[in-house]
Amino acid sequence: MKDKIVFDIETKNTFADVGGEENIEKLEVSVVGAYSYLKNEYYCFEEHEFNVLAEMMQNAGLIIGFASKRFDVPVLNKYFKFNLHAVPHYDILEQIENSWGRRISLDLLGEANLGMKKSGHGLDAIEWYRNGEMEKLKEYCKQDVRLTKEIFDLIRKQGYLWIPQRNIPQMGKAEIVYKEEDHEAPQESLF
Repeated sequence: MKDKIVFDIETKNTFADVGGEENIEKLEVSVVGAYSYLKNEYYCFEEHEFNVLAEMMQNAGLIIGFASKRFDVPVLNKYFKFNLHAVPHYDILEQIENSWGRRISLDLLGEANLGMKKSGHGLDAIEWYRNGEMEKLKEYCKQDVRLTKEIFDLIRKQGYLWIPQRNIPQMGKAEIVYKEEDHEAPQESLF
């Protein structure tokens, strides 16, 4: 049985530092948080440990993230000797957009469904990296992974998420389907 890996990246720099979102590939990764379902363990990797992360990701049956197809994977892919885009991938935000028709932040989603909020902001993570506060940065990244994992587990268990709506107090219910068998297909070549 192949592992499922929940992951999140933090960067060393901002879009402003690299000339805008069209230069996403110029962003540099500071740390990557990950959770392994097979090992039931959380990890946080610095750049000098990316070889261990690469092995986890390359051998995964599924990688799970939040806004990871449009952000995490394009930024992280250059660090690996295989095509991370080829690994089967479940992007929670993409699923929400497909079901609900708009984006929502991980923070709002976590609060609405789990009563959990993020412990900081992506810009805080860049500041912590620049100040050498690596333990604070790693804990923040692992907390984002924890939140993403818990939301994924809710999707698997109940098939929907509560979505805060703009300008009205009631939550909307977004049907989000995850079928294990859809992600057990043989994967295409990673090279």
